Amino acid sequence: MAEKNSTPRKVCLVDGSGFIFRAFHALPPLTRGDGTPVNAVLGYCNMIYKLARDQDCDAFAVLFDTARTTFRTDIYPEYKANRPPPPEELIPQFPLIRDATRAFGLPSIEMAGFEADDLIATYARLAHERGDHVTIVSSDKDLMQLVRDRVVMLDPMRMREIGPD
Repeated sequence: MAEKNSTPRKVCLVDGSGFIFRAFHALPPLTRGDGTPVNAVLGYCNMIYKLARDQDCDAFAVLFDTARTTFRTDIYPEYKANRPPPPEELIPQFPLIRDATRAFGLPSIEMAGFEADDLIATYARLAHERGDHVTIVSSDKDLMQLVRDRVVMLDPMRMREIGPD
């Protein structure tokens, strides 16, 4: 169990993988001079900049998925088996987006074998145990199970907070 804070912090945990796909599908194809696609990079940077600027947080981190193989696929090989791979134009943008996250001065967190959701759930639990207030920024409704006192979700599409009620 985490040690309690004497002064609760405001922690913001962002589903970076969700932001990437949203940005990719929101913008038309764009490329830089060498032909590398950058539409998701542009959209992601715009969204993360606005979010970081508008959120009043003491701690802010962006969490990402890694490869498609996770501990869940070890347990159940058919896990997400019907989900198509990411579009070819998106793949070269993944490392650029992680670089951009760090260029904003934000932690870019990922762990082999785990999805961003797993990491968000772990960090949210630890922060909650410390007495912190947590905002999870994601459109992934699966993360709603984490909402409770001092843990809310922020739907980035509508900029609407979702609390326990």
